[in-house]
Amino acid sequence: MKKLSARRRHPLAAVVVLLFALAATGGLYAVFAPADKAQADETAQSLAIDEGKKLYSVGCSSCHGANGQGGSDGPSLAGVGSAAVDFQVGTGRMPAATSQGAQVPKKKKIYTQAEIDQLSAYIASLGVGPSVPKPKQYSKDGADIGEGGELFRNNCAQCHNFTGEGGALTEGKYAPSLEGVDPKHIYEAMLTGPQNMPSFPDSTMPEKAKKDIIAYLDAVNGEKTANPGGLKLGGLGPVSEGLFAWIFGLGALVATAVWVAARTAKAKKS
Repeated sequence: MKKLSARRRHPLAAVVVLLFALAATGGLYAVFAPADKAQADETAQSLAIDEGKKLYSVGCSSCHGANGQGGSDGPSLAGVGSAAVDFQVGTGRMPAATSQGAQVPKKKKIYTQAEIDQLSAYIASLGVGPSVPKPKQYSKDGADIGEGGELFRNNCAQCHNFTGEGGALTEGKYAPSLEGVDPKHIYEAMLTGPQNMPSFPDSTMPEKAKKDIIAYLDAVNGEKTANPGGLKLGGLGPVSEGLFAWIFGLGALVATAVWVAARTAKAKKS
């Protein structure tokens, strides 16, 4: 016991105990911690990029170039980010038809979501750009519908009209309807600004504002089957409502005036 007590009082005893504790902690971590999780994630990402490049070579390179550098039929994809790819390919706008009009329309997508993720990974590897948003970013949870409506009317209604019905633009272009559009794609469109739409990065329109707008669109789209205001007239706002009033209201007044005049003239003759 005296020898053991003497060893404990040795100047190097504390160092030895510390080293033993560190070695034990490291050993336990090596046994119970996830095995090379970071390395596994990096390997999975590398595989996704490789598969995405194969898909790109077959379906995209003829317009955008062998390495995404762009060409006469398509812009450069360096720096567009994975969000732009997920939106364009996920809505079927890309790959585009060989004969294009004023703008590329939405159509049935030809890639699975797994393939879209691979394409997104490859394009993202070409340069830094907006990333595909996480579900919590476009979820309605905690969103302010009233604030979203105000933001939408101030920034989006000029083209998409008040309830997202869509509308015509110049030279055959148009703002598409937002009814039934996946909230993720709405967020990505605001983030990347596809075709004629301006982009609203988080520095211009914060994540919370985008979430509020998505919640507003979901609310007004949900009311389309039972519009509390009666006949919605396409949801186009005061222009269509005023036109309706002029055509039918003024028409009814004119018809009434003609009828009264005809009755009056007939009464005078008799």
